[in-house]
Amino acid sequence: MNDMGMEPGVGLEIDIRKTLRSGARRFDLDIQLHSASRRIVIFGPSGAGKSLTLKAIAGLLRPDSGSIRLGGVTLFDSQAGIDLTPQARKVGYLFQDYALFPHLTVRQNIASALSSGWRNPARNFHHESVEYWLAAFHLEPLAHQYPNELSGGQRQRTALARALVAHPRALLLDEPFAALDPALRVRMRAELDELQRRLDVPMILITHDPDDVAAFGEHVISLGGGRVDERPFSRVAEENAENEETALLTA
Repeated sequence: MNDMGMEPGVGLEIDIRKTLRSGARRFDLDIQLHSASRRIVIFGPSGAGKSLTLKAIAGLLRPDSGSIRLGGVTLFDSQAGIDLTPQARKVGYLFQDYALFPHLTVRQNIASALSSGWRNPARNFHHESVEYWLAAFHLEPLAHQYPNELSGGQRQRTALARALVAHPRALLLDEPFAALDPALRVRMRAELDELQRRLDVPMILITHDPDDVAAFGEHVISLGGGRVDERPFSRVAEENAENEETALLTA
């Protein structure tokens, strides 16, 4: 148990299939993976299926078939008829654009993860967990400010606090540093590294950036074309870099 009373589970098992169509285009997601790590990085280029896999874990995308287990809890099983709601899965989700509510203050955004129904938390909403995360991320002076008044790093801290306030069994991060400038990216990686080690909450991070893999890749799973790429990470990363360079030269 960590310093916020969390008792996160260990272990991720995914065996899912999902077909998506858009006009004449078709994408087949066919993922089988297993990890007992508390730091999982899913790596791959744009269009590899990383975000779809993360959304399936969170309950934001329903697979056509298969199963998902996290920390010994079955989140989805098509044969058994199990499909827990996103709330019941108890995972914290950090969206790439942070997805903060523009009409809510920092305090209200964090507290929104504790609210049920459509009613927004009051501006003076008080809860032990909200106060803890405001302090932990040094957001207390900004508690009554709105997202458009925050820096990129402050928006990310607010989104992280919202993801953690409900004591999730795992933290899911979708390209968490992609929107930051290089200097802030380095600092926020260090902050997230310290936070995850202190809380010991399992983390599943998706990225196309090898620097994120270097910082958090206790177990690296590469994706390509909707499937797990079994090649060594170094070879996959090298090929992705070559493809990105070619795309820039031909743009």
